[in-house]
Amino acid sequence: MSVRIGVEEEFHVLEVESGLLVPRAAPILRHLPRRTFTTELHQSTVESNSEVHSSLDDLHADLAGTRRRLDAAASALGLAVVAAGTAPLAPPASAHPTGGARYRHMVEDYRTVADEQLICGAQVHVDVPDRDTAVQAMCLVSPWLPVLLALSTSSPFWQGSDTGYASWRTMLWQRWPTAGPAGCFANAAEYDATVRDLVRAGIISDTGMIYYDVRPSAHLQTLELRICDSCPRAETVVLVAGLFRALVTEACERLRTGGPPGREGRHEWLRGASWRAARSGLEGVLVDPETHQESPAEQVVRKLLARMRPALEAHGDWETVRTLAGAALADGSAAQRLRRIAQEEDLLACVDMLIAETRGERAAHRATDTRRKTPPSAAEGTGSHRSVRPLTRR
Repeated sequence: MSVRIGVEEEFHVLEVESGLLVPRAAPILRHLPRRTFTTELHQSTVESNSEVHSSLDDLHADLAGTRRRLDAAASALGLAVVAAGTAPLAPPASAHPTGGARYRHMVEDYRTVADEQLICGAQVHVDVPDRDTAVQAMCLVSPWLPVLLALSTSSPFWQGSDTGYASWRTMLWQRWPTAGPAGCFANAAEYDATVRDLVRAGIISDTGMIYYDVRPSAHLQTLELRICDSCPRAETVVLVAGLFRALVTEACERLRTGGPPGREGRHEWLRGASWRAARSGLEGVLVDPETHQESPAEQVVRKLLARMRPALEAHGDWETVRTLAGAALADGSAAQRLRRIAQEEDLLACVDMLIAETRGERAAHRATDTRRKTPPSAAEGTGSHRSVRPLTRR
């Protein structure tokens, strides 16, 4: 029986002409089916939910179709949606929480952490045999998750400045008390007891606020990946989904055949590896999960491919994932592509790129004589929060 996968994607809502993040999710959602599209904490975000699929080709077709429907609904209102960890132009006043008691409580309780939750991620669900297996597999797959983050990195800019990170979303996300690497648990009962303790202690208000990099779903028989940025290209989401399915199925097989439940990642090491991936993306070094030493990102990605090849072949995914991984390494991360465009043009050109890639196109840059240029030093990405001047379209 094939192991099925599903994807949730989050999208920023932007005003097309200015490129600014705007709280206009509600009017977009009025034109879309509730079964597929929904709200998030802030009204500048729309979430989509794919169908469940066995093949990566079917998943890609679903994601592409969902993005087209979302783009059409937004375009009719003079808006655009982009899949990226952060929007390049998100003013501090962008926070407009969605109504409802749950979101109101989150904003009141977490204050600036919630106010600055102007970030978007891509989540992947993979079928598992049962909840005990999900909890045990969580520990086995965790050391390789920073590699998936590196592939997805798309958030170098925050409020008009270059942060120096490939995924600033990760830094913002990890401020929540239950975000980051998950621990290792013997079984579902132990994990669920820990979650209940967190709720009773008032650290979180409900089980939906478990934001670990990977977690057993609270309502589905799946293991859920949560570490990744939203990805401008749907192909990147498919690549991550294929690799995560391989990691999960390999872990489930190890558990089924009597392998150890796993204590493979010390929390501080996993957190450090995630930080490294968020800082460097595909353009620097990553922490090798097997040696715990830094290695070129390409080398670590190719090691993951080699390790997962049997599981990928078992699902018929090997050629697709190998091709997509090769393209990702050749093109660089979305973060790197955004920095390159910011250096050549400005942040509005970055917005154009994100809109085009989210639609399934490649960015067509506007003529350089119609807009001023950003100084090259503003987009080098080597320091912390370098200034990148947001320019107004003429």
